Amino acid sequence: MRSSSTSKLDEITAALSPHGLILRGGFNFAAADDAPPGPSGAAARTVVLVGNAGAAYWSHFQHWREQQPAALANPLDTWSRNVIGAVAEQLGARAVSPSDVPYLPFQQWAMRAESLKPSPLGILMHPIYGLWHAYRGALLFAAEIPIQAPDKAIHLCDACSGKPCLKTCPVDAYSETTFDYSGCVEHVRSPGGSRCRSVGCLDRNACPQGETFRYPPAVQAFHMASYIRQKG
Repeated sequence: MRSSSTSKLDEITAALSPHGLILRGGFNFAAADDAPPGPSGAAARTVVLVGNAGAAYWSHFQHWREQQPAALANPLDTWSRNVIGAVAEQLGARAVSPSDVPYLPFQQWAMRAESLKPSPLGILMHPIYGLWHAYRGALLFAAEIPIQAPDKAIHLCDACSGKPCLKTCPVDAYSETTFDYSGCVEHVRSPGGSRCRSVGCLDRNACPQGETFRYPPAVQAFHMASYIRQKG
């Protein structure tokens, strides 16, 4: 007989799968944690992260997008909220999003749930997916769900001596310690940034890890267009 925790995690996985999303780990909040409210308003006991690896979500999102108003702002965020919100309702959880205000510590949750570390670009480096993954939301549960602690992940950036991700950007927007986002946006919007607009961040694409999960150009172009719009 399966344990209740395995059963609950299987339920979550099954509910997310038709949308191209996956369970991205989770953990139980400790007494010292500043846990956000769960579905009842009391502090949540468990958080389960939801996201994607590669672009499996893209066709599902595109199908939904075709049925929405053309001027809809932040469509991917809206789609993610709708999908994860429906799963939360189905499973008796509260759904939260990385764009919720006040902001929740999604990156800290992710590092705790999957034992990951940031790459030089700030994106968490995954030992299988490389830089081609994302966290789209989380499910907060009132009850504790026993979740196995993640194995310590190999941080692929530590073994990368060449650091091509810091040598490909035409305007050297990234360094070991800083990111010149104004310079990045100015270049991407300029005539010289046409390649960045069409295939995505050149530094990110220079990373050799997770090749089979690399987002197709259309997906990267969508994210880049959203990025430069949000920077004002």
